[in-house]
Amino acid sequence: MRKIRKMDHNETGCQAPDRPILCVNNCGFFGSATTRNMCSKCHKEAVLKEQHANIAASSIENIVNGRSSKSKETLITGAIDVNPGPTEAEVVLSSNSTAGQTSETKKRGPSRCTTCGKRVGLTGFSCRCGNIFCAAHRYSEKHDCPFDYRAAAQTAIAKANPIIKAEKLDKI
Repeated sequence: MRKIRKMDHNETGCQAPDRPILCVNNCGFFGSATTRNMCSKCHKEAVLKEQHANIAASSIENIVNGRSSKSKETLITGAIDVNPGPTEAEVVLSSNSTAGQTSETKKRGPSRCTTCGKRVGLTGFSCRCGNIFCAAHRYSEKHDCPFDYRAAAQTAIAKANPIIKAEKLDKI
């Protein structure tokens, strides 16, 4: 029975190489036949380079043809939708404004409690009023929060539970 198993193993051709194969890029690691005789790191980099080359080639082809794939999609969706979404210029402007906001928050430095100025770091509590507080001032009554929790809860309940009004019944 062992002879049969050896024959099956030989018939499939799934034999391991006699000795390990070094990576084609000579990085010092071992490669395999499934990764084109490259180590996993070099194979991943090669695949990424191929993908970037394919994207660049397709974008150059689209520029030469006069249309990009995005403009084709907007033409199709524009024909279907009566009110199309924001234009590319609006998207660029909104992305620039968000980039400016994130850079301002990074420049601010370590986060501190708005009330006492204590450094809070990652343990800070953000309130609905938009400020960050330490453990002592995290509750709304401790820092005189201007946020109206009652009105917010009322609107949330009103949205969650719409009023259902039945028609009046005729008297017999």
